[in-house]
Amino acid sequence: MALYTLADLHLAADVAKPMDIFGGRWQGHTEKIIKNWRALVAPEDTIVLGGDISWGINLAEAKGDFALIDSLPGKKIILKGNHDLWWETASKMHRFLDENGFTTIDFLHNNCFFYEKTALCGTRGWPFEEDFADPHNEKIFKRELLRLEASLKLGAAADPEEILCFLHYPPLYASYRCGEIIELLHKYGVKRCIYGHLHGKSLSHAVTGEQEGIEWKLVSGDFVDFIPIFLKK
Repeated sequence: MALYTLADLHLAADVAKPMDIFGGRWQGHTEKIIKNWRALVAPEDTIVLGGDISWGINLAEAKGDFALIDSLPGKKIILKGNHDLWWETASKMHRFLDENGFTTIDFLHNNCFFYEKTALCGTRGWPFEEDFADPHNEKIFKRELLRLEASLKLGAAADPEEILCFLHYPPLYASYRCGEIIELLHKYGVKRCIYGHLHGKSLSHAVTGEQEGIEWKLVSGDFVDFIPIFLKK
């Protein structure tokens, strides 16, 4: 068994949202995902998908993308990204999986999962560019903090060997830090944080490697050329 991760698949089986227009590594990216995934991930493995999974604006439009993900090897755990407009309540999403016979997918949402004795925790997170002068933004941010702590608390309660934190938005950039999120990671002893979201010019803001006592790993699809990233056996 092995644990992998990959973020920002940006699949579009049933909607007109071709990523080839961005050129570079986005050319034929769906085929890359399939090829690389099948070459690395075995049926007994687990892969955490760090948001921005499908361009579908609802579950019906995302169905083809879920069908593709379900057909690939391994157990998949999905967290929300900023473009995942199909995201619904946990009960609606699980009903969607059941109705369509998607048996290898689950959602990281106000909960946590375990890979052996490693806790897999996380949530979407928060974009640094948003203005907290807007009370709506502040409300959403506080809700994300609550979701993250709820997930970390569940993981810590099991006395795991390690807590891995998965976020869509990075809480640490080259010129910005989200102190509230980083404080939660320290509080629960997180030593590795995996994130996505950054593409193109925004990659200049990315932090990778160890800073503030945490190893930061960027796994957005185009950054890693759509190769699932190994985390541990």
